[in-house]
Amino acid sequence: MAESYQLEAFPPIRRATIDLLAASSRKHMIHGLIEVDITKTRQALRQYRVTHDTEVSLSSYIISCCAKAVEMNPQIQAYRDYRNRLYLFSDVDITTPIERQVNGKPEIVPIIIRSANAKIAAEIHDEIEKARVTPVDNTGVFAMMKIYVLIPRFIRLLFFRIMDSFPKQMKKNGGTVMVSCLNMFGAGTGWGVPLPSHTLNLTLGGMVKKPVLTGTTVENHEFLCVTVSIDHDLVDGAPAARFIHSFKKLVEQGAGLQN
Repeated sequence: MAESYQLEAFPPIRRATIDLLAASSRKHMIHGLIEVDITKTRQALRQYRVTHDTEVSLSSYIISCCAKAVEMNPQIQAYRDYRNRLYLFSDVDITTPIERQVNGKPEIVPIIIRSANAKIAAEIHDEIEKARVTPVDNTGVFAMMKIYVLIPRFIRLLFFRIMDSFPKQMKKNGGTVMVSCLNMFGAGTGWGVPLPSHTLNLTLGGMVKKPVLTGTTVENHEFLCVTVSIDHDLVDGAPAARFIHSFKKLVEQGAGLQN
């Protein structure tokens, strides 16, 4: 009896992703596995949706807090050029992968949220949702991918290595920070350890409830598992610690949701 199977073309966007990961594997990354208490944050988000009659996802809010924490600690998104100079950009351009339609099929394709540090969470949410329903072939990205895969792979890999030494081009084409979601709304403890592409990468993992002693009362709190990945060639431990402190404080206080 003949086997039954289906053949599909390997998506061009995945080839570009593989090349990017190959180039990223040369970076000397350190990974921190942290938990962020989002109990008050989720309550504030629910109240914000009612008060402002607008939708704001938790992931959009996390991106907003990340951008503002980076703005306070700009070294965390530094790029190094071919003359060994560090570029510390004022704008925080956050890249985040989302599911989009490519030739009528769902594919994971990143978008770049420009100047995310100057936007509120609701604006970031709207930008992501608008991109989610816009077919990739309508943005010009898909046409570029069809040309990209015709180039020999060794040239493509060389291109990524050269681009890594030109910070302005890196910012234009890839943003300055990566925030990705593995299991944002999954239950249970879980961290992802990525092959990071940027100086700073946040990977959002699972959510878990844990008992917390508040004064003399034990309460159940929700925690989000977050992996913070940082290029140790460009960022030392102290700036990394300051960023993590700023990021956790913003998220756990529900910063910006009280207005």
